[in-house]
Amino acid sequence: MLRLSKLTDYATVLLTYMAKTNGQLHTAMELSEVTAIHLPTVSKVLKVLSKEGLVYAIRGSKGGYQLAQAPESITVARVIGALEGPVAITQCSSPTHHCEQALACEIKGNWGVINRAIVDVLESITLADMMVPQTHSPKEIQVSMQGLNR
Repeated sequence: MLRLSKLTDYATVLLTYMAKTNGQLHTAMELSEVTAIHLPTVSKVLKVLSKEGLVYAIRGSKGGYQLAQAPESITVARVIGALEGPVAITQCSSPTHHCEQALACEIKGNWGVINRAIVDVLESITLADMMVPQTHSPKEIQVSMQGLNR
């Protein structure tokens, strides 16, 4: 089953909340209270997001966290990558994996096309998109399956 980790889900929730108040500083405590995510988890996620350059951490009594870029510039793919590493639906579609069966495998290229389609969709959705509640059908996204033998 394809599933993102809870921390990645929480990161998206935190970043989307921060995107709604773009430019404002938010304390970990405030973010914990408004999102109902436990404070230690919020702190852990913010540390990763700061390290990955998605949020700025400002120290001091008037410090907090704020988005490092405009919500329109931060993609869901980037958030996932920050917490989970590159999107790879199979090991052979990972840029860092070298498969023993690569020379004899006839479907590696197809997995690559599928993986690219997933990445393209994730890169097309930003925090600005995530701020809009889905009360109707989500926007249609064209996915190219060019490369698969059809």
